[in-house]
Amino acid sequence: MEPTPVLPRLQTPRLLLREWRDQDRDSFAAMNQDPQVMEHFPGPMPRSASDAFIDRLEGLHASLGYTLWVVEVIASPRGSTSFAGFTGLMPPSFDPPFAHAEPCVEVGWRLWPKWWGLGIATEAARASIAYGFTKVALPEVVSFTVTANARSRAVMERLGMTQEGEFDHPGAEPGDAWRRHVLYRIRPSSAPELGQL
Repeated sequence: MEPTPVLPRLQTPRLLLREWRDQDRDSFAAMNQDPQVMEHFPGPMPRSASDAFIDRLEGLHASLGYTLWVVEVIASPRGSTSFAGFTGLMPPSFDPPFAHAEPCVEVGWRLWPKWWGLGIATEAARASIAYGFTKVALPEVVSFTVTANARSRAVMERLGMTQEGEFDHPGAEPGDAWRRHVLYRIRPSSAPELGQL
C-alpha cells in the first residue's frame, strides 16, 4: 500500500488554510444557502451540489497539490473559528473565454459575512498566490467575478492584480444578472510583495 501523501497547508499570522474534513460539509452547505454570500452567484447551492463541490476540491488537492482550502481563523477582533469559508487556487470550472497561460488557475474565496471586512480574504488569497508562484511555479493566476461585486474586486486590487477586461460567463444566459464578469490577472514578476512560503 502506498503512503498517503502529505498535502500542503498554508499558515499566515491569523489564519490556517487546510484540507477539507467531513465535518465541514454542514457549514459549507449552510454558507451556500446564505443570501448575502450567494448574492453574486446564480442562486443558492443545493446540498447535493455543495457536497459535490467539496468532492471536486478534495480531488484537486490530491492530484494537483492545491485547492480551495478551508479557512480557519486563529485570531481576530471577532474571535476565532474552525470554518470561516474557503480561499485558494483551482482551475476554472468552465472553458475560459479569455486568453490565459497554461495551466489556467484562479484564486478565489467565499467567506461567511461575519468574517468580511477584516482583510481575511486578502491575507488568505495572498498566501495562496505566493504558494502558486513559489511552490507550483504557476506562470500566472487569474481571478474574476461579476462586475457588480465591489467587495471581491477590491480584494483583487489589494492583491496587486491588474484588471484586464470583461467577459460573459459561458454558463449564463442572456439577461442573467451574473453573466458579465470582470477579469483580473497577476504574474510572478509583478508580485514581489507576496513574498516566499
